[in-house]
Amino acid sequence: MTFTLGPNQYGKAGVRLVSVDRSGDRHVVTDFTVASALSGDLEGTHLTGDNSAVLATDTQKNTVYAFAREFGVGEPEAFGLRLGQHFVSTQAAIHRARITIEQHRWEAFGPHSFARSGAETRRARVVVTSEGAEVSSGLGDLTLLNTTDSEFHGFPRDPYTTLPETTERILATSVDAWWDHSTTDVEWAEAYAGARDGLLAAFAGTYSYSLQQTLFAMGSRVLADCPSVAEVRLALPNKHHNLVDLTPFGLDNPDQVYVAPTEPYGLIEGTVRR
Repeated sequence: MTFTLGPNQYGKAGVRLVSVDRSGDRHVVTDFTVASALSGDLEGTHLTGDNSAVLATDTQKNTVYAFAREFGVGEPEAFGLRLGQHFVSTQAAIHRARITIEQHRWEAFGPHSFARSGAETRRARVVVTSEGAEVSSGLGDLTLLNTTDSEFHGFPRDPYTTLPETTERILATSVDAWWDHSTTDVEWAEAYAGARDGLLAAFAGTYSYSLQQTLFAMGSRVLADCPSVAEVRLALPNKHHNLVDLTPFGLDNPDQVYVAPTEPYGLIEGTVRR
């Protein structure tokens, strides 16, 4: 019996980087979690333990910190491109580098004071090969809620269906989104802000008959507003809000008091392309 080595990669995950820009009157904090993944001619280390082509993951971590000092941090897409291009261009055995970055937001409330801003994270993923580079941007844990303008009815009913139809409900979700750029010649901060604003505008402006419909509207708005974006991938959990039955207490409940269970939940996923 023989065995062959399939696709493989290795790298460093969970590299925590906090950079403070003190050049102005008000400091700027940039907070990244960086992951690198390298692949190429690595059969030797898997088959015989020959590590001559293996750039140590500790070296990859150190490169993150050294580059932050040497070149500055800037936008996550630009930082990821710099790292990925470095690994591919300096390591003969490495043909592909994937850099994934999560940016954690801090809100300034003084010249040098900051508060962590919610759970939302900005994301970037860069893949560099000898042929070029591909960049995806995204965000996660962006929690949104509409208090009205949402219905859900007309779905199939079978012997196991108990869900009532509704023409008035709360629609809430926690957005997980990635969008692919068709070029690397992009003003990254402006493009991210435009895509995020598009997601919010479509969520707020869509009268929703299903979360699927809202997903398509959100992806379409990003494509309409952001010329560099070729494709949008969205995962939208349906964060249910159920009216509480207050009749045991002699009270009515005119769409005012809800319970918000965390599980189980519906999960709507889709891709919107040009």
